[in-house]
Amino acid sequence: MDRQIVHADKAPKPVGPYSQGIKAGGWLYVSGQLPIDPKTGAVVEGAFASQVRAVLDNVKAIIEAGGSDLDHVVKATIYLTDMDRFSEFNAIYEEYFAASRPARACVEVSRLAKDVTVEIEAIALLK
Repeated sequence: MDRQIVHADKAPKPVGPYSQGIKAGGWLYVSGQLPIDPKTGAVVEGAFASQVRAVLDNVKAIIEAGGSDLDHVVKATIYLTDMDRFSEFNAIYEEYFAASRPARACVEVSRLAKDVTVEIEAIALLK
């Protein structure tokens, strides 16, 4: 099987020994993204909504760098440190996936890298 590393300049560099994304067998696998500003490498400060948008923008940048788009996302996994923010998260998530509505899981976790509040990974079909 052909395997290709995807790198997006418009998304933050990985915070560990992994790739932003991998293309393989007609699929694009996007590693979990954090609310990190790709220009500064710093965690986005401020409101939860700003952090969610930063994560989704990072996911989108990697998907586009890999040759696909958000309409081709078939599965997303969301990690929240506070499930009480589920409704607030959904309102923002729907702005990005209103039409395509991929399959999804959303789980509460006790802690995420860099002590952020949200992380998202995705799988997309290549166009």
